[in-house]
Amino acid sequence: MILSDTFPQQKLVISALPAERYMSVKHPNFLFIITDQHRADHLGCYGNDIVKTPHMDSLSEKGLTFDKFYVASPTCTPNRATLATGRMPSATGVTTNGFPLPLDTVTLMDLLASAGYRTALMGKAHLQYMTDRTVRPETFAVTTSGEAPPENLSQALRRRIDGKEYQNELRSVWDKNPKRGVALPYYGFQEAKIALFHGDRVGGDYSTWLSERHSDPDALRGPENSLSNTKNIRAPQAWQTRVPEELYPTTWVTELTIDCLERYAKDPDKPFFIQCGYTDPHHPFTPPGKYWDMYDPNDIPVPVSLGAQHTDPPPFIRHLKTMLEDGTAIRDYVHPYAVDEVEAQQSIALTYGMTTMVDDGIGRLLAKLDDLGLSENTVVIYTSDHGDVMGDHGVMLKHGLHTEGVIRMPFIWTDPQAKGGMRTDLLSSAIDFTPSILGRAGLQPFSGVQGVDIVSAVRNSFKPDRAGIIIEADELPENVNVEKFFRVRSFVDGRWRMTLWVDDDFGEMYDRKNDPHELDNLWNNTQHKETKSRLLEQMLKEQYRYSELMPRPIYMG
Repeated sequence: MILSDTFPQQKLVISALPAERYMSVKHPNFLFIITDQHRADHLGCYGNDIVKTPHMDSLSEKGLTFDKFYVASPTCTPNRATLATGRMPSATGVTTNGFPLPLDTVTLMDLLASAGYRTALMGKAHLQYMTDRTVRPETFAVTTSGEAPPENLSQALRRRIDGKEYQNELRSVWDKNPKRGVALPYYGFQEAKIALFHGDRVGGDYSTWLSERHSDPDALRGPENSLSNTKNIRAPQAWQTRVPEELYPTTWVTELTIDCLERYAKDPDKPFFIQCGYTDPHHPFTPPGKYWDMYDPNDIPVPVSLGAQHTDPPPFIRHLKTMLEDGTAIRDYVHPYAVDEVEAQQSIALTYGMTTMVDDGIGRLLAKLDDLGLSENTVVIYTSDHGDVMGDHGVMLKHGLHTEGVIRMPFIWTDPQAKGGMRTDLLSSAIDFTPSILGRAGLQPFSGVQGVDIVSAVRNSFKPDRAGIIIEADELPENVNVEKFFRVRSFVDGRWRMTLWVDDDFGEMYDRKNDPHELDNLWNNTQHKETKSRLLEQMLKEQYRYSELMPRPIYMG
């Protein structure tokens, strides 16, 4: 097991797999399946009795399911960068959507490639920015007086994060040259076919593929080309796409991955790591064909917290609801927005449709592994990059909110050398993904990895010395439709969730054991003063633990 001496080993109060059921296979294959903006409780194996996810459920039945796996950041690029490195957003420098992962970063894929693995990206990466909105570090001094430093000395690091090298996922560049491809290697991926954006408006290599199969693909995509709305769907960002199932991005990602598996199976002695990056079930809500009608919104329960009384809610939630009431809400972009009951039900129903389509694709992938004889030496891992509020508290999307539906991720690890289903409530995070992969591959992590090998920890009945999980978020005003940049930090210990709105003198504290819908904010409740003090102390210690670890000094003589 790979555990830093920073994390002393302690006995776990959960059962481990018998040693004889976990036989080490040197350099197994890895099929890493990642969806986009997918809540853990939108899976059957996580307790949802409406959405149909039999193939993902089968992975859980055969593998190890983590019930308390959390994001390092509840937004796309920061958390994906953490998954790729085992480092917190504050350590990678990817603190918000808009900052790319610096190209001098060492990734999980770099280490696997150096050990002889074939590494492939099929679908979405989102390690760089996708739009033309200029996002860059501030170039002015932190004080308002005195002469500002020159631009090349305005930051503490001489690290450049702009230029052509950072245009691999820029939509406008791809529009000018749809066949440009991605500059390789790409963060350690030796080959890549890339997807940009979501719904039926996915770009990148997908657009080229679609244009080869349809004479006028632009006539298929977007709300302006949608089919008649016979279901009277009025949820924001929802339209019935003209793109048929066989040409939808989910199908493309599935077929790309199948093709990659078929090619790699011809050389079974050389291991592989394939990232299968689906763009769904992220908004907009555009499930194609039968998946549009698969779930009746009337059968979807209204989220308990949508119409419930919330004690001392965050000002941000109040802000979103006020904008809905006064007609100023922007609900056709990435900004979080408020919804009514009907809109929430419709959004969830369509999300379920996209989820089931992804699940059907995963079923094809698992069948292909069997057909090619790869199942016995391929570890299949499923997760997402973050969740979605999805109607909780009457709000949609993610930015700025640390509710359970946003910060808790599904994480399923299915290992052919460890048969039989098992669940664990071990507190875990996106920072643990990289060391867990490396541990299973028999490789040591690079200096600076901040997570631990949680798979080995469970199987060996050891618990990392971790009081809880730290979650970081730095939000641009444009992403959340507010006037100022703001920072949010959360601490989750399995029962409690504490959130500090750093710049707003506001805090949240919820007892999720007795208040699972997070309706009673106990931050200012004097009866919980001691608990608050304890959680703040633990949060502070964990925040220090995840301070930058590199370079770590040692004496050489």
